[in-house]
Amino acid sequence: MLKHFLVPEKDQILVSEEKARAGTTAVFEKMGLPADEAASCADVLMTSDLRGCESHGISNMLRAYIRSYGDGTYNPRPDVKTVRESSVTATWDGDRGLGLHLGPRAMDLAIEKAREHGIGAVSVKNTKHLGMLAYYPLQAVEQDMIGVAMVSAGGSIQLPIFGAEPVFGTQPIAWGAPADKMPPFVFDVATTQVAANKLGLARRIGSKLEPGWIANLDGTPIMEAVDAPEFGTFKMLPFGGTRENGGHKGFGFATIADIMSGILSGNGPGFIADRSYSFFVMAFNIDAFLDVGDFKADMDRLLEKIANTPPAPGHDRVMYAGLPEHEETVLRKEKGIPYHREVVEWFNNMSPELELGISFP
Repeated sequence: MLKHFLVPEKDQILVSEEKARAGTTAVFEKMGLPADEAASCADVLMTSDLRGCESHGISNMLRAYIRSYGDGTYNPRPDVKTVRESSVTATWDGDRGLGLHLGPRAMDLAIEKAREHGIGAVSVKNTKHLGMLAYYPLQAVEQDMIGVAMVSAGGSIQLPIFGAEPVFGTQPIAWGAPADKMPPFVFDVATTQVAANKLGLARRIGSKLEPGWIANLDGTPIMEAVDAPEFGTFKMLPFGGTRENGGHKGFGFATIADIMSGILSGNGPGFIADRSYSFFVMAFNIDAFLDVGDFKADMDRLLEKIANTPPAPGHDRVMYAGLPEHEETVLRKEKGIPYHREVVEWFNNMSPELELGISFP
């Protein structure tokens, strides 16, 4: 993660994975989820925090989820309905269930179909926030499959190139593939210059946003470093930023995410007001294409080549998507997760209110 979003060492409080997982699971149970489904939701958040994706872990998301369950926006016991199904596809109505509540189940079904038929895909409409998108391709990777996930996340924040009115949300896309000896390739990005949730981290630690990350409300790109503003006072640019720097490419990927998640599921385009989120997951069974061992051996050759590429002046090493997250997971499982003291204080103030009986660290 960029230095803009890292918790300063002076503000870090280390919390063990076991304590953080127990506290998160207890919150979801208190929100009304069955115990096994609460544990599944907690695993999405914990995987995010262990991999260093704190923007989508406890720090930002758990408090937001509590608010949304409390005001009835999220349904803790969704009655998920199959709208349409074939041997390799399915479309669900998520009944306002939290995306990270439904996402693991959707990818499990995609994997099951891929195991039998080579490819499986599930689209889900009428759902809510999906958490860290990398979690779902990782489910496929663990089964020696290639995994894909996309989200149509509303339409109130991302501007088209040259546009003054937003069309999309952050529209993330994730993709993962297994290797043998090397950590898997796991690519998870917002199609905006920066994920919206990371702006919350920047505000918490007081770091500035880079030029070309966001725009004024009239659509003019802000081309100097600025403090992270409050939501509602800015718009976001697609990755690439300006047209000259390739922003049209980021916006094209955002459009793909909207088509595959919003339109294909029957949820509709992201810009439609008062519309729920939607998502799309897909699994490819490598064994249906070639021998898994051959695929993973070639993945090792590719990833070793990238990781062993001589670095340019001023840089220590070359990395590929998934490598630093793997290394961070090993470190945090051993030493604990470095939460900002404000996050720990929030949890410890909230825990008695919900009668969780758990405190950090």
